[in-house]
Amino acid sequence: MIRYPSGGIPVTSSTVVEKAAPPSAAPRRDPMEPTTLCEAYFAGCSRGTPAERIRYKKAGTWRSMSTKEFADQVRAFAGALRSAGIGPGDRVALLSYNRPEWAVADYGTLTAGAVNVPIYSTLPADQCEYILKDSGTKLVVVEDEEQFRKIGALSDSLRVVNLGTGGGDPWEEFLRRGAGFSETEHREAASRVQPEDLATLIYTSGTTGTPKGVMLTHRNLASNLWAICQVLQFGPEDRGLSFLPLSHILERQVDYTLFFGGAELAYAEHVDKVADNLREVSPTVMAAVPRFFEKVYGKIQEAIAAMTPRRRALVNWALVVGSMEAAYRMRGQLPPLGLRWKYWWAKRLVLRKFHQRVGGRIKLFVSGGAPLGRDIAQFFYAMGFNILEGYGLTETSPVLTIARPGGVKLGTVGPAVPGVELRIAEDGEILARGPNIMKGYYNLPEATAEVLRNGWFHTGDIGELDSEGCLRITDRKKDLAKTSGGKYIAPQPIESKLKSHSAIANAILVADRRKFASALIVPNLDFVRSKLTVTGTPEELVKDKRVLQYFQEIVDELNSGLAQYEKIKRFHLLPADFTIATGELTPTMKVKRRIVEQRYKELIDELYRE
Repeated sequence: MIRYPSGGIPVTSSTVVEKAAPPSAAPRRDPMEPTTLCEAYFAGCSRGTPAERIRYKKAGTWRSMSTKEFADQVRAFAGALRSAGIGPGDRVALLSYNRPEWAVADYGTLTAGAVNVPIYSTLPADQCEYILKDSGTKLVVVEDEEQFRKIGALSDSLRVVNLGTGGGDPWEEFLRRGAGFSETEHREAASRVQPEDLATLIYTSGTTGTPKGVMLTHRNLASNLWAICQVLQFGPEDRGLSFLPLSHILERQVDYTLFFGGAELAYAEHVDKVADNLREVSPTVMAAVPRFFEKVYGKIQEAIAAMTPRRRALVNWALVVGSMEAAYRMRGQLPPLGLRWKYWWAKRLVLRKFHQRVGGRIKLFVSGGAPLGRDIAQFFYAMGFNILEGYGLTETSPVLTIARPGGVKLGTVGPAVPGVELRIAEDGEILARGPNIMKGYYNLPEATAEVLRNGWFHTGDIGELDSEGCLRITDRKKDLAKTSGGKYIAPQPIESKLKSHSAIANAILVADRRKFASALIVPNLDFVRSKLTVTGTPEELVKDKRVLQYFQEIVDELNSGLAQYEKIKRFHLLPADFTIATGELTPTMKVKRRIVEQRYKELIDELYRE
């Protein structure tokens, strides 16, 4: 089960602008605290339910793997690496979506002393080849023939293990080569791994520029795992659904923490199957990015809009009651008896049906990767869900802050996790230091020196710390738009408000070096067709006068709450959403602002013609 520590967690953070408070003396290490991911893995193997530790779906049926079966495969993979000549410090790449074999290869690589190089399965061939070459990978595990083809000519110089059909060594055959690697040999090899050894080399996709290899050590990741455990403790009764790409450090760290605590792990079939898998698996915890919550919010709003007036009124009443109850729950307080009675009926008549859609057992969602809109968070809390928003980067392993159960402050991402110090620079940039900060960028000393200065990591994000040490993110430093009139505009909060509307699938604000703010908006065409009773192709609908007028009303409503210089004066509707395939989105669904602005330059220029 998920257990929350009593008495609160001491948080090391600072609101000092010019100087940060000196770091406190390091506390005596808890004997349970792992110093390497190898120690964390073996500790996790000793906990939890032995029979059904790993769940996955194959041929339409959910199957399970015991702790022993999983550990046997990890040991065999580590042994097979040794037989293939892969030793400490060598690079092993993983090019696959989430599945048990991903975790097997990951833990097998780590316990063999080698370095994991995860690659998003959605990346195009040229980027995959770049990462494999730059990292000096010796062996790569691919998911299937499609991923194998991305390797191209490199397949002749790399050892390839294929989880499916196609080129390379079959997975089962490769594991058999390590079957003779004993438990004693495996533990001895893992014990030789040191905290400062490199554990993984993660290439950040980034919203601009060439991917950079982030070097994270065992100490970086193990210390962050332990810090998370001080805030959230996962136990054998918990079950996580792994659906964010494991190439993304957030999902990987959450999975490490769940396994360390003895919880079960279920692997989603595919991103498109998450809604089904939630109902089938009934997890207690799940990590997600804001885009997931925005999409769920949009679907629920569509469902509410399609209800009869009487049913809609009942749902709205339940949400009002839920919002009142959530105000107490977020503060860790017991609501008055009368409100508890109303909330019981709200759950019985309405809210529990929403919970059943996500399996009925969710205790908390963890949100990270980008700021979560306040309205979205408030809505989920009103429905009875708990979302703990956190903040961090790949370079910070990744968690710097996370909201505390019973101490949630909407609009913030919580206080620093234990061991992390925060500081706000004079220009508003968030700086951090702690044992979780990366070793540096691989083969990029200048880029490393740019972000690691005087012992502090420069995040590139703008924010502020309140009197309780909770961090509020306002924008990306490089994303701040400066109008030709000299006014600075933070795009993300405005874009978040736009995307919270059911009629909007995506949006990007344009204002940098322009006379005024404008926007590119991707409509949710299914919603628009239903709402306005209009027909036509996407290209026809985005030019339809009724559709344009409808979106003008949406923009006008948003503008009423903005400063004069922030108001969106003009906009264009786009017939298709941004995608990873076209290079407009990162694998974690962040918009590559510069790429989008380049692609739609003519449309943007048209917005500023007199």
